Amino acid sequence: MVRVDMLDIKILRRLVEQPRIGVTELAARLGIARNTAHARVERLERDGVIGHRGREVDIGALGFELTAFVTLEVAQGRLREAAASLAAIPRVLEVLGITGQGDLLVRAAAPNGGQLHEVIDAILACPGVRRSTTSIVLTHQVPFRVGPLLEDEERRRGAH
Repeated sequence: MVRVDMLDIKILRRLVEQPRIGVTELAARLGIARNTAHARVERLERDGVIGHRGREVDIGALGFELTAFVTLEVAQGRLREAAASLAAIPRVLEVLGITGQGDLLVRAAAPNGGQLHEVIDAILACPGVRRSTTSIVLTHQVPFRVGPLLEDEERRRGAH
């Protein structure tokens, strides 16, 4: 598990708020040396805490209007095989191991219903997949975000 301290949280918060901020400006806003900011950002990237900053893509703008979450039940002992096959499907955006009604939760995207059907067929053809349930996203009520989490963590850790 990667350890982050208060300075890391402050850096992450600024990067989330302004993904294209330069290291020099980041250092100035936090009141730290440029080399410290650079080293911290590199370490956070190397440790996988953050990805390549400022590179989120709005897939809706690319014509992928439909997003679906597919819950999969996978035959015992075949989880890794199923996940590897899912990773080979380009329109599968994410695969998460879960508890509850299924074993894997798949996020997939397609430009229309017909192509979403093809993606779901490809998902169902993966080795070990026994059953599925699909939910189609109608609207994003609260988009994925980490800013409030980081703000709360900064406040919580600062209180100690």
